[in-house]
Amino acid sequence: MSLRRFALVVLALMTGVAAAAGQGPLAPATAAPDAQQNPPLRSPDVIYVPTPPEVVQAMLKAAKVGAGDVVYDLGCGDGRIVITAVKDFGAARGVGIDIDPQRIKEATENLHAAGVGDRVRFLNQDLFETNFSEASVVTLYLLPSLNLKLRPKLLKELKPGTRIVSHAFDMGDWKPEQELDVDGRTVYLWIVPKQ
Repeated sequence: MSLRRFALVVLALMTGVAAAAGQGPLAPATAAPDAQQNPPLRSPDVIYVPTPPEVVQAMLKAAKVGAGDVVYDLGCGDGRIVITAVKDFGAARGVGIDIDPQRIKEATENLHAAGVGDRVRFLNQDLFETNFSEASVVTLYLLPSLNLKLRPKLLKELKPGTRIVSHAFDMGDWKPEQELDVDGRTVYLWIVPKQ
């Protein structure tokens, strides 16, 4: 069984177990002391599994992130992708969106440690409700069903030429511009076409 297929099976099983237990879908995870004060907007759609550093690098290289870019990470977890985009690739700004306040707290702590100042921010929002039309690059590490659900919003809101990069999961019949293997993990790149 390939690593990708194994990851899909594990994620599907974990989601099914949570639903059977009456907990609803699972979401990305992190620890935040004030999580009791700011409960999630709704249950997260996926469990939190961080993207390995070598995959983060490959995603940002594939998207050719540079000085003029505004990078949005949908389901940002601990913030590593947008922090890396600004710190190591010189992106103008980075915005991380996560529905789980614990993830946002962890991302904010990582931001302070990274020393990239006010060029990165994290928002505790539902990515299906958030306006990310200013992005020139969007990164994802969601499930295939979520990518498909998000696809119409991406195509409607993003400007032509915006790069979308996904770790591990494709977007159905939307053929990627590029598909990379990074130590057994797949990275997909799409470019938003002209309407």
